[in-house]
Amino acid sequence: MAGVEERFSLGEVLISREQIERRAAEIGEQITQDFLGEEVTFVGILRGAVLWMSEVLKSVNLMTEIDFMAVSSYGAATKSSGIVKINKDLESSITGKNVIIVEDIVDSGITLNYLREYMLAQQPRSLKICTLLDKPAGRKVPIEVDYIGFAVDPVFIVGYGLDVDQAYRNLPYITSVVEKEQA
Repeated sequence: MAGVEERFSLGEVLISREQIERRAAEIGEQITQDFLGEEVTFVGILRGAVLWMSEVLKSVNLMTEIDFMAVSSYGAATKSSGIVKINKDLESSITGKNVIIVEDIVDSGITLNYLREYMLAQQPRSLKICTLLDKPAGRKVPIEVDYIGFAVDPVFIVGYGLDVDQAYRNLPYITSVVEKEQA
């Protein structure tokens, strides 16, 4: 993480903590209505989705399970490599379960499409997608997202779990980040 401040600068706040909390509550209530009387397994995609998933779960009034997967397609870059690698797989079976994949951001759709196909092969009862941020202008693969926090412009974004080279995940809001000119 050393040197990140020298390489990048933060923009203005794009989405505040209060806006995120309010939208997460709305989505949590919608999930409760959509799955009334059923159990739902939330699969958070590490590491970026941790804060968003916990925020949404606060407003879900159902029996829930949580699991996590870790995948990579960015590394230390600000653009996806397009190659998806599973670094940590599910610990529990999702066969026959209602599953919601929780992502921090949907950009190209490549990673999420890969995960969707991977999970569908395990025959869940249902499979939905929830994301904090949706960047439709970056789509390379068409993907349907069921629960969207906020649509954002095609800029690189950090905060509230999203990072650049592991930095800025702990910001309590969403902001843009720009690579500084090298002198």
